[in-house]
Amino acid sequence: MGDRKVVAVIQARMGSTRLPGKVMKDICGRTMLARVVGRTRRASLLDEVIVATTVNADDDAIVAECSKLGVQTFRGEEYDVLDRYYRAALHARASAVVRITSDCPLIDPEVTDKVIGAFLEGVVDCASNSLERTYPLGLDVAAVSMDALSRAWSEATERYERVHVTPFICLNPSRFRILSVKGDGDYSGYRWTVDTPEDLEFVRMVYAKLGGEKMFLWQEVIDLLEREPWIAEINRHVRQKTIEEC
Repeated sequence: MGDRKVVAVIQARMGSTRLPGKVMKDICGRTMLARVVGRTRRASLLDEVIVATTVNADDDAIVAECSKLGVQTFRGEEYDVLDRYYRAALHARASAVVRITSDCPLIDPEVTDKVIGAFLEGVVDCASNSLERTYPLGLDVAAVSMDALSRAWSEATERYERVHVTPFICLNPSRFRILSVKGDGDYSGYRWTVDTPEDLEFVRMVYAKLGGEKMFLWQEVIDLLEREPWIAEINRHVRQKTIEEC
């Protein structure tokens, strides 16, 4: 399809209840946002990457960082993230949108490509690797057709459906064609997302151990944690908020 355009939309804002300003926190010499953008860009099936932030003055820092990184930004609603995603996708003229969050600095290009590839091959509305979790929390990727995103944008009414972008689609399998993407083995017990100081400490340790400038892949992180299991204990106690709490 010559007109196909797959765009990753990375949601980012400075406001965070448990770790304010987390996306600009340093991880081995680069901001968390820079880590996420850099690793997302490595996915070969993406045509473009855009960061969707808010119109708040606090988020000027995100726009400035994206300018340094050479990545396009879109500014929209803070709490209606679905609206922000939809308008960012329209702005980018996307035919499919890949949802990435800026608090996942270990996001993996191979996993991202696996989800996008499954989406493109499957003739589906949405492909996601978090429906039946086999990957660590923090490698979450969802690929959604522009048509499905548009329907969700116009019909979703619950707060959690607007804050999280994909629940309206993923929780309505009778209305949307949904594909669950699973990996080999179950690594769902690992927590690689950043919501708390302990999460940040964990990620910094992983980068310090594997090399801040090296493009390591997720399986190398698994190997590290199997060799040095104490690292995974740093944030094992952190409870993930439910989608209704966020």
